[in-house]
Amino acid sequence: MNAPASVLVVGASAGGLAVAEALRREGYAGRLTLLGAERHLPYDRPPLSKKVLSGAMQPEATLLRPATALASLEAELVLGDPAVRLDAGAREVATASGRSLRAEAIVLATGLEPRRLPGQGQWAGVHELRTLDDALALRAELLTGPRLLVVGDGVLGTEIAATARGMGLAVTLVGPQAAPLASQLGPQIGGYLARLHADRGVELRLGVGVEALVGAGGRASGVRLANGEVLPADAVVVAMGSRPAIGWLAGSGLQLGDGIVCDSRCRAADGIYAVGDAAWWHHEGLGTGLRLENRTNAIEQGMAVAANLLGKDRPYTPVPYYWTDQYDAKIQVYGLLPAGAEVAIVEGDPARGQFVALHGSRGKVTGVVGWNMVKAARLRRQHVIDGTPWTEVVPTDAHVGQVGIASAARYG
Repeated sequence: MNAPASVLVVGASAGGLAVAEALRREGYAGRLTLLGAERHLPYDRPPLSKKVLSGAMQPEATLLRPATALASLEAELVLGDPAVRLDAGAREVATASGRSLRAEAIVLATGLEPRRLPGQGQWAGVHELRTLDDALALRAELLTGPRLLVVGDGVLGTEIAATARGMGLAVTLVGPQAAPLASQLGPQIGGYLARLHADRGVELRLGVGVEALVGAGGRASGVRLANGEVLPADAVVVAMGSRPAIGWLAGSGLQLGDGIVCDSRCRAADGIYAVGDAAWWHHEGLGTGLRLENRTNAIEQGMAVAANLLGKDRPYTPVPYYWTDQYDAKIQVYGLLPAGAEVAIVEGDPARGQFVALHGSRGKVTGVVGWNMVKAARLRRQHVIDGTPWTEVVPTDAHVGQVGIASAARYG
């Protein structure tokens, strides 16, 4: 396979930039275009809910590369102009401003869009956090010292709650799960996280969904729960999860489902690939379709797609990984935590705020969760790679439970 004469990358964040950099690093000399919906140069998103929101990191520090490094890519950078339509057969992308961009190969890296409450955009004092501009707007609100209500008990919602408590605000966290991140980590470890937030002063209102925003005079004053109760607040953050940003691909000719459906090479169609949060691809090592929502995957997948564009023809088979930092806890997750998996604490002690838990299914280790045990968790990752038998690594006296009904990744 010859390298394409031109490559268009739709999405100017971590995944898209990884594709461009890997191509140039491997000696690709063709025409390269990077199209981004936001006006900012490519920036890092994980710090938004933590250091940027708290003020510990200035916006310019989130840039993934300085302007000089981007210039060295010799790529056309088109920013602030979202893609609105794709003709897969012609390999042509139309943008909101009326541009028409063509290339021999197209890489789709458009990421996620947030789920919203009905009428969310009509209320002042209601925020979401997906972009740098969102983070700065929310920070400006938090500096006024409001009672903050966070709608969403997943990774983003709990990170925002932890940051706001660290800033001294009164925080209420509401969500439908029995414990924060229970669907990702299971009730046992989710319970440890609930205790961490409660000990830091967060009011937890869990196990109930939010029905609607309430307010007067165009400003929200809280939310109404599914049970009819109204929770008051001066400001609300909606962090109820996300969906792949693929609406603009309707009618493109691509197969769409829980993301852009790809083969094991992350190829969605002839000459069209997908990377990052919006890519659903066949993982040959796991024998299943998979979509991962994290920065590590976006970068690794971008590098893999660049290699395949240059003719390497390799399947993408990573060990899934993500992390979250909340208060003084660094939580790492390797592999998959499938429904019904067993979980066992094999190192450390949750009471001391340091432990490693293994997760197993069908007699093998499938995942690792580390809580303030970075090196130990990374070493245990090898069990996921090897598919180590559960009985070989779990002591007979280990506390064994089960995870919940969902997974840390999207798969099926």
